[in-house]
Amino acid sequence: MSVCHSSNITLLYLEMDNITLDELLYLRPNYPEHTKHDEFFLDLANRLLHDTIDLPYREDMPEDIAKRMALTLTGYMEDILADAGLWRSFIEECRYLYGYTLPFYEVSDDYVDYELNREDVRFLVWYVTATLWQERRLISPYDEKLLEYADRCYEILDMVYDDAPVPEGYPLARNLSFKDPEDTEELYDLSRWLFLHSYLLTPAFGTTLAEIISEIDMNDPEGETILNKRLEEAMFELPTGPLALYTTEWLHLLVEGGHVKPQENHSDKIHPYYEKFCAGSAGKEIMFFDRYEKMNDFFIDTLGWEKGKEHLDQVKGADDYILMVNREKGMLMACNIARCVNTPDNPYYDPDYAKEHAITLLTDRGRCPGDLLQMIFRQGWLTDALFAGSSDPSEVNKHQDLIARCFLQLYYRGD
Repeated sequence: MSVCHSSNITLLYLEMDNITLDELLYLRPNYPEHTKHDEFFLDLANRLLHDTIDLPYREDMPEDIAKRMALTLTGYMEDILADAGLWRSFIEECRYLYGYTLPFYEVSDDYVDYELNREDVRFLVWYVTATLWQERRLISPYDEKLLEYADRCYEILDMVYDDAPVPEGYPLARNLSFKDPEDTEELYDLSRWLFLHSYLLTPAFGTTLAEIISEIDMNDPEGETILNKRLEEAMFELPTGPLALYTTEWLHLLVEGGHVKPQENHSDKIHPYYEKFCAGSAGKEIMFFDRYEKMNDFFIDTLGWEKGKEHLDQVKGADDYILMVNREKGMLMACNIARCVNTPDNPYYDPDYAKEHAITLLTDRGRCPGDLLQMIFRQGWLTDALFAGSSDPSEVNKHQDLIARCFLQLYYRGD
């Protein structure tokens, strides 16, 4: 155990509650069952909680975040010890989508697939921070204090890894088949664990869960029943996890392996707005405006909307506007982000503004429509996005899709 010389740190150690056995079991697929190795992993979680308290990264970390960090890392440890397959699926899908093993951290020669690795721990620390710690959500994955904390956590895990018992209750997808009717119940139980309890997927669901709860009156006697029903629906409607995959996609990776294939929904039908838009934009699928009046003139003169009327007047007063047209879907609009988009066709691009605000296109839900954001990525137009405290845009540029998936979820992957 680390020796804490500061009296303030010692006081924090004494005041912070231990992680309970129920909190540990809640993240497992066999919750609420007890197993013979529970005390080992509970002790490990509490060492991760208490033996890092002297580090600068923990100085203002809320207790609930510190506990969730410890539980996530313990869940990861259990996964790789049992070869449960969730971490394996994440790694393999990263390689398929991006051509690298892990976001942000280049793996060393000592990296061993599906075993304990320093780089894995670093990613998980960034991931929990970004998705659950509101005040630090934009932190750079290369922040020195974050890395120091992650490396201490890795050392705690590494000290016990070789002699750690294999946790029970993690058969997960082994021998299950989508084609076997007798496996239906187990597949459903596995889906529930993935979506509602698993260490890897649930941090990214935090913001979505808050959105769902905000729409329900929890003081209503039926509030909890309504919430549970909504969560059951969300399980098969909403993406989740660091890659914003749908539960059925995560399930496919665990049960059958392979990769999530992009859906092909192309239609030969051309939207009525498409040809008109392109005719008035010299063939371009995107237009930029600095004033509402100019955009409204485009609606009337190019698209043929009713003359003498202020169309979409609820967006009057914005600093700038973007219109984008899609051959099949039609037209979309975005406000107050043109200054972040670096293309020669955009006279309103402002590099100083972009350095401060461009990251929010990837992290703030509803800031930029998903189709537009994907177009911006494809064209290489988001050149200035920075993590908080960083001056290196390559930290974001190399991982734009992953960051957008992680933060935006349905707002990025939804159609």
